[in-house]
Amino acid sequence: MLAPAILYIILLVGFPFLLSIYYSLSSATVAGQEAHFVGLENFRRIVDSSTFWLSLQNTIVITIVSQFFVMVLANILATALAIDFPGKWLVRLLILLPWVAPISLGSIGWLWIFDSIYSVINWTARAAGLLGPNEWPIWLGQPILAKASIIIVNVWRILPLATVIILAGLSSIPQDIHDAAEVDGAGFWRHHFQITTPLILPITLVALLFGIIFTFTDLIVVFVLTRGGPYDTTQVIASWAYFTGIQGGDLAGGAAISLFLFPVLAGVAILFLWFARRTEVT
Repeated sequence: MLAPAILYIILLVGFPFLLSIYYSLSSATVAGQEAHFVGLENFRRIVDSSTFWLSLQNTIVITIVSQFFVMVLANILATALAIDFPGKWLVRLLILLPWVAPISLGSIGWLWIFDSIYSVINWTARAAGLLGPNEWPIWLGQPILAKASIIIVNVWRILPLATVIILAGLSSIPQDIHDAAEVDGAGFWRHHFQITTPLILPITLVALLFGIIFTFTDLIVVFVLTRGGPYDTTQVIASWAYFTGIQGGDLAGGAAISLFLFPVLAGVAILFLWFARRTEVT
């Protein structure tokens, strides 16, 4: 019964991973028919590049900031959705839509929202008097605003998944615990931070782990919105690997860049799973 899962991992994960290692140690290109062994030359060339360190910094900053807002908003939404109210099913449907919709289509919609001429944000702010006659933010043309735009889209994308996971954790708490806290006179904030939050901490860590993985390895949002611009100020590891390996034709360089994602994600996954297991034991 485990054979289909093992075969899936070998064909769709293991084989591409081993192939990327082979390419990263060679001189493979899109146009070349032969690949010669070059050792760690591709990795040395990448580490010496300033774009690599900028992309790594952008990847870490975007991941940390977006997941901070995701966790805060997901806890608020999950707590609100745990209460019965009219139209609850419609609210749940609307929250799940960003996760159900293809991220490429969603990013194209955000590309229009952040457009330098037709931005609905700018026109709404102008109509509300929040922007002066000479004020018109270029969301995807200014480094800080462009990075903020990418963070907003990542929050919009990951928030539904985190909300559903945390909501499942809230639903698993026995009602007797809530009733006992109410009898003891615990207020909302004390109830939430001293009872609810510790009980759902393991499952919250799972939501955070998935969010970090999806954001850290994301290519589509940056590719659709900014393509790494302006001047590589929003370039991330995944997008830089694509532009180098596919559009630039340097398969060896692109494979080497993408491999830098593996140790970071493996370390984060091990750390989170260890902490979650330790939390469950205690």
